[in-house]
Amino acid sequence: MIKVGFADDHFVQVRGSSGTAEATDSAIYLTMSIRNAASGIAVLHGWRVEMPRDIATLAHADHPEISSFRRLTRDLYIAAGDVSFWQGAYRDQGETEFSKMREHIRSRERFFVDLLYGDHRGGQRVVSRYSLQPRDSTEDWYVTVVRHWNVDQPDPR
Repeated sequence: MIKVGFADDHFVQVRGSSGTAEATDSAIYLTMSIRNAASGIAVLHGWRVEMPRDIATLAHADHPEISSFRRLTRDLYIAAGDVSFWQGAYRDQGETEFSKMREHIRSRERFFVDLLYGDHRGGQRVVSRYSLQPRDSTEDWYVTVVRHWNVDQPDPR
């Protein structure tokens, strides 16, 4: 289990293969336990959320525009073969995604997080899409990776 702290002193604990999604009056806090399966250091660059009602449309989608990613508040590095975490927060209550995300969390609906990351030299950028689906017996969310896209190299598919 990993204890994750946010910039506003909010803390959560994340189990392996799990995530958290909390909606408070002032912020929405999201976390995921993730593993770097590559042979080099992974540097997380940004994130974005998808909350589709029709999940099938995401299966055949191209990677999202890089400009749509939110920058992380702090740099997150994950050593090769290591398990660490990702965290993101919405704090602007006037933002459209804030109310949509709050509704998704409270109704315990599946959503997707796209992470943009690369190597420690700023290259080999990849977007990975993760599914967060609520677990029945706990407040945790089950995390699975759904798709990977190369950003700077040809798609191997």
